[in-house]
Amino acid sequence: MSIQWKGVMPAITTQFTPDDTLDLDMFKVNIQAQLDAGVHGLVLGGTLGEASTLSEEEGRKLTKETVAFVAGKVPVLMNIAEQTTKGAIALAKAAEADGASGLMMLPPMRYNASDAEVVTYFKEVANSTKLPIMIYNNPIDYKLLVTLDMFQELLADCPNIQAVKESTRDTTNITRIKNRFGDRLAIMTGVDTLALESLVLGADGWVAGLVDAFPAETVAIYELVKAGKITEAISIYRWFMPLLELDIHPKLVQYIKLASKHTGIGSEYVRAPRLILEGEERARIEKTIIDALAVRPKLPDYKNL
Repeated sequence: MSIQWKGVMPAITTQFTPDDTLDLDMFKVNIQAQLDAGVHGLVLGGTLGEASTLSEEEGRKLTKETVAFVAGKVPVLMNIAEQTTKGAIALAKAAEADGASGLMMLPPMRYNASDAEVVTYFKEVANSTKLPIMIYNNPIDYKLLVTLDMFQELLADCPNIQAVKESTRDTTNITRIKNRFGDRLAIMTGVDTLALESLVLGADGWVAGLVDAFPAETVAIYELVKAGKITEAISIYRWFMPLLELDIHPKLVQYIKLASKHTGIGSEYVRAPRLILEGEERARIEKTIIDALAVRPKLPDYKNL
């Protein structure tokens, strides 16, 4: 499946049972909720997917199960966050064999690679697969910035590098990318609390987090912005903001999973060393969620704008 780099693509959570095995039934409940809301793609194996805690077998099982379940309705992307080029290439080949439609890729993990090393890493992985690739550019969390000059070299040599998950937190970067690369590099905003602004500035889509608990509201914001109904989008976005801020915290996995439990499309079980929220922190996050649910907005017919 070719990928249209647009719309809402959830960074999907991995669902676990109380005894720490994959909960494929609840996983599919959440996927179905995303499809029903009208998302445009799915991203597996990211931070919200607790990828660093998954075995290779579990990661591949999730890919295969998702590909089979969505049956071509939307593209399924697998994230690659590896320490070695060899390991990243192996995962890219596995994702392609398992039916993934594309890849999201981080720079090399742990090692503070130079610009030349990062570019070489991306090139070697891109040249090992036919899958389209979205580069995840998140220097805040991962301490490596993929600069526009680096993208220039990558785009010249790797036609399957097609998009960026733009998470620099600098919204002016959207205009810089558009001015320099036009439509050659699609932009998927990756920060929930900057999503509406980014879409208005020209981002093509949104790799979202709180969508795991609130898929319809997330897709509605995207569709309203693209239809030029900015005032209506802002109204939903202002209601959503206290929840969206759960995405920019080190415990985003626990926070978002707890929200999805409250909306009935996920569980709060996480894999150690993460722990389920307790005490004052749990009470505070639950209050944010419950307060928002009490005034949850009635959405327009966003699928038919």
